[in-house]
Amino acid sequence: MYIPFSPPDMSEREAELVKQTILSGWITSGPKKAEFEEKLSQYCGSDKTCAFNSATAALELALRYLNVGVGDEVIVPAYTYTASCSVICHVGATPVMVDCKKGSFEMDYDLMEAAISDKTKVIIPVDLGGVVCDYERIFKAVENKKALFKPNGEVQQKFGRVVILSDCAHGFGAERYGKKTGAIADFTSFSFHAVKNLTTAEGGALTWKKIDGIDSEEIYNYLCIMSLHGQTKSSLSKNKPGAWEYDIIAPYYKCNMTDIAAAIGLAQLERYDDMLARRYEVIEMYDNAFKGLGVSVLKHKTADQTSSGHLYLVRVDGINEAKRNQIIEKMAEVGIACNVHYKPLPMLTAYKNLGFDIKDYPNAYACYESEITLPLYSRLTNEQVDYIIQNFVRCVEEVV
Repeated sequence: MYIPFSPPDMSEREAELVKQTILSGWITSGPKKAEFEEKLSQYCGSDKTCAFNSATAALELALRYLNVGVGDEVIVPAYTYTASCSVICHVGATPVMVDCKKGSFEMDYDLMEAAISDKTKVIIPVDLGGVVCDYERIFKAVENKKALFKPNGEVQQKFGRVVILSDCAHGFGAERYGKKTGAIADFTSFSFHAVKNLTTAEGGALTWKKIDGIDSEEIYNYLCIMSLHGQTKSSLSKNKPGAWEYDIIAPYYKCNMTDIAAAIGLAQLERYDDMLARRYEVIEMYDNAFKGLGVSVLKHKTADQTSSGHLYLVRVDGINEAKRNQIIEKMAEVGIACNVHYKPLPMLTAYKNLGFDIKDYPNAYACYESEITLPLYSRLTNEQVDYIIQNFVRCVEEVV
């Protein structure tokens, strides 16, 4: 038996909507993208959404809209994927990395609050595995340090505090205190990459809450212009008879979502509740099977929150990197693909070259060295889940 790590869950409905889009004569950004954006906002309970070709683009353009740049600091977890941090470098700001709380995959919020300075403009929390961060604590920290905030530009002035920009690449559909992701942080970025719960093959989106004193349509229009070369007219409106003329207001970027991608997303949205339900079933099977095994698992359901069930993260108590890798290799030998989420940023060459050292992030390293991510997706059958469980228990017992 071969069990891949995270194949997409596709159906005839995705094929049907893509075919309709292809035959419609409009395949780049157009009516399907607009429909997808509107339905994303409705699903999340957010004010407005703009779709892009990646969550990375969504994060970067949010920082650029907020006028974050050289001389500014942005706080980010050390335990995340590079996209959470690389965008800070793209805009010329300085990343300030925060270690995990001991025994947790989340930032240490006390350390995060201590890291807020008069240069801090944005905090980028990461909803790892689809588990929603403690945004109440994050907003409280921002409020506690509000007197330090020095706004740069009109948008920052209207906020009057550090902005919370959620990297929710894993967390579409998750909830905390009854609110869905997208309606919790100031701005929220989602990923619709091929391995995500809801996919458009490649894609992402930025959604946001209503902001006092700022027109959401103005945010949306600015993001659309930034994502299409700085062009003042969309391809769709420019294509209308006699409406060719446009302007380029700045040499911006090319990262818009196509209608073909949006069509896949619309079909995925129709099926999403059922796909989430299946993920929760798999998580329950795993949780029940691993009690007493000597492992710690990421908790996907608590009294406060329900995750999106994106990743099943396991920490095998008391092992090092070598033993962790041995378990992964043994699983591969029986056809089960596992993964590791994540190698902390200070371990990567790009961030070592910026002066970061993993020795300064001991809790992030402790999470990493014993972490194994098991397959978790809606297409897994009960037979496959049983096979994964049996072999994982065996491999852990053999190595530990």
